[in-house]
Amino acid sequence: MTPKRKQKMFVILGLVSLTAIAVGLTLYALRSNINLFFSPVQIAQGNAPIERTIRAGGMVKEGSVSRDSESLNVEFKVTDYVDDLDVYYSGILPDLFREGQGVVVVGQLQADGRMRADEVLARHDENYMPPEVAQALEESGYKPADFQAKAVEVGKRLDAEGVPKASEY
Repeated sequence: MTPKRKQKMFVILGLVSLTAIAVGLTLYALRSNINLFFSPVQIAQGNAPIERTIRAGGMVKEGSVSRDSESLNVEFKVTDYVDDLDVYYSGILPDLFREGQGVVVVGQLQADGRMRADEVLARHDENYMPPEVAQALEESGYKPADFQAKAVEVGKRLDAEGVPKASEY
């Protein structure tokens, strides 16, 4: 091998090594920032990691929203109509949050099986359902269209009963 070829080979090996190190460091840094999605049935089966940030979603179970009148603490259940997930959150809920609607919560699953939410994301109109929630409901044997109709029905019933929306608290 000529000296020129040796030099080119070392340069190429050096560039490949640097690229591999850069990719490895990037993946290591992103490892802790990846939020995987889990449905309540997957969490009940023990598939979700404890005390690591995850996303969970489903429908807000009717009659499960409990607000503390002295603070911004809220507890509610997220369901995929197979299993329920207890969620507690301290903060201002989105204006569109209400019972019977699709929701995605970002937070950490605690050892007692409850989820401490850092963020609550609600749907933006009655026809929208987060893709992860729709897929989880389909895997549970339900059709998202059925729940959209049910959400509209629940919304009308809650309006008729005078139950305030989250924005009215």
